[in-house]
Amino acid sequence: MADTLPRVAVFVSGGGSNLQSLIDAVKAGILTAEIALVISSTKKAFGLQRAEKAGIPGRTMRPGRDESPEEYEARMLALLDEHKIDYIALAGYLKLLPLGVVRKYRHRITNIHPALLPKFGGQGMYGHHVHEAVLAAGEKESGPTVHLVDEIYDHGRILEQIRVPVKPDDTPDSLAARVLEKEHRLYPRVLQKLIKGEYDLD
Repeated sequence: MADTLPRVAVFVSGGGSNLQSLIDAVKAGILTAEIALVISSTKKAFGLQRAEKAGIPGRTMRPGRDESPEEYEARMLALLDEHKIDYIALAGYLKLLPLGVVRKYRHRITNIHPALLPKFGGQGMYGHHVHEAVLAAGEKESGPTVHLVDEIYDHGRILEQIRVPVKPDDTPDSLAARVLEKEHRLYPRVLQKLIKGEYDLD
């Protein structure tokens, strides 16, 4: 049966804790898919070690020194084709996907963001930068957002969010920890619903 499951590529740039939540969700039967490939923007990403431990192929993908954007896009598409990827899940991936990848996988690419989009999104808004901005703005709540990916950072259609109260004594670290806990619950659930066709995407 495993070869009939939808095949997901997870893109990471760092620790990969959301990758781990997806791996764990597959093992628990919460996510009926196969994590078939992990792609990282850097060799140093701990997410690649998580992939190796789970027996998932891991690859580092970044543009070559003399490689054109078109060549890089073709190389990424070829890798996704090689692994017969059906869906892409961005999990702390800090790069824009090539336009051809976005177009080929339209409505099949998700991203998780640690704030309530459309607030606190866009280029440069990642990790602690987000939580610092939320606190600096005096927001009363924050929380993760899962959205579809388009050609613009953090811009695609919002699928689901979880609201997390901001406490008066919160630091970026404490807020990040509470939001991350909700991310790990939200992402597998939303990806499962997307795969099952439970969102009206027309």
